[in-house]
Amino acid sequence: MEPIKLDPRYSTKEIPGKCIKCLAEQELNNCLLELLRGSEEEGEGELAQRFEALVSFLKSHEAKELLDESERYLSQGKKVTVDIHFEAGKPVYELKVN
Repeated sequence: MEPIKLDPRYSTKEIPGKCIKCLAEQELNNCLLELLRGSEEEGEGELAQRFEALVSFLKSHEAKELLDESERYLSQGKKVTVDIHFEAGKPVYELKVN
């Protein structure tokens, strides 16, 4: 499975942003719609794995920590990305700051 990349943005008066949680929920909804449609683009196994990774991320304690940490970096004007991928069958969440 390719990593799921979430690129949060800091909200300003002029530009609406989205936090990691909102982006993960949006990606989860997109994945669910594709699963329900029976999309041929991605294998159903990969879609199911993406769905599982997003659900476990949203339920995890790490999600709250990453949300707080990413908001702190965003408020400092830094670019933040969260990658969600599997290692040894378990989801791994990685925060990248540029």
